[in-house]
Amino acid sequence: MTEPGSTSSRLVLDADQIARSCARMAHEVLEANRGAAGLVVLGIPTRGVALAERLARAMTEVEQVEIPVGALDITLYRDDLRRHPTRPVGRSRLPVPVDDAVVVLVDDVLFSGRTVRAALDALGDLGRPRAVRLAVLVDRGHRELPIRADHVGKNLPTRSDERVSVRLAEVDGVNEVTIAPGAGVLAPRAAPAQDGTR
Repeated sequence: MTEPGSTSSRLVLDADQIARSCARMAHEVLEANRGAAGLVVLGIPTRGVALAERLARAMTEVEQVEIPVGALDITLYRDDLRRHPTRPVGRSRLPVPVDDAVVVLVDDVLFSGRTVRAALDALGDLGRPRAVRLAVLVDRGHRELPIRADHVGKNLPTRSDERVSVRLAEVDGVNEVTIAPGAGVLAPRAAPAQDGTR
């Protein structure tokens, strides 16, 4: 899930790079599935839903078949409810039954793996998919559970205290991924850009 941003953040992906990453992941999903048959794309709120809709649109353009897309709320399945008991409960939106489907779970950032574990638990209560695949825009490492993404927009090596923020136009009005130092960590002085990027 996206983490809070910082004024000393640095840009990792811009709008064009996010669009290319989504297009590439859409092609990877279709190739792995050998087409669109049986696919259901479910985003993990909040930004995972917007990404799921983008992936589904991209696959629909390629296959000329509408790809079912929805949302999977994981609030009651999280393992941190005792520490954060006031999380608002959302609603899962399933476009079709997930039984015997190939479900593509979509999230913005893969970090510890606990969010995905909660999503798998939630999905198990809704049906029995034939297969579940995971697509994430950013994999930042530091896994605490044996979970791996099948489709990754960008592998981003980070320190565990750094903060990765994904902002999407549908939610935030802008498309970008940034990384910022954690609390108590001084941001290094940026070197002059050589090719327009850092």
